[in-house]
Amino acid sequence: MFSKNKTITPSNKTIETIIGPSVKVEGDFKGEGDLVIEGILIGTLQTKNNLKIGQNALIEASISANNAFISGKVKGNIVVKGKLEISGTAIILGNIKAQVISIASGALLKGNIDMPVGNITAEKPAPEEKHEHLSTRSGVNKEKDK
Repeated sequence: MFSKNKTITPSNKTIETIIGPSVKVEGDFKGEGDLVIEGILIGTLQTKNNLKIGQNALIEASISANNAFISGKVKGNIVVKGKLEISGTAIILGNIKAQVISIASGALLKGNIDMPVGNITAEKPAPEEKHEHLSTRSGVNKEKDK
């Protein structure tokens, strides 16, 4: 649905709702299918499927979607179960949580990014003797500099 070479049109069977460039929606928006936003949405936005936010769209909402492609302006937190694609024209002010994130050059982001890692745990710290070796080595370098 979000291929760069593929144009999304209203006749596409997977798109359930389109909020056009002249439309402003305020409140809680919930949907089951794919959603394309080209206008303004203020409130909350949830879809169980895919979300596309166009380049001229303005969103002031917390967002929840399965997958998302963002080209416009978003002020609010974003939670995506799958893949989040952020184009070079996107401006996002809010925290992001997604399994996979793609950020194009030029995108502006202010917030935290959280990518859940499942069962992966942090590695154990290196044994003490390795730390001592590193500090001894750095001591040698300090004396070389004198």
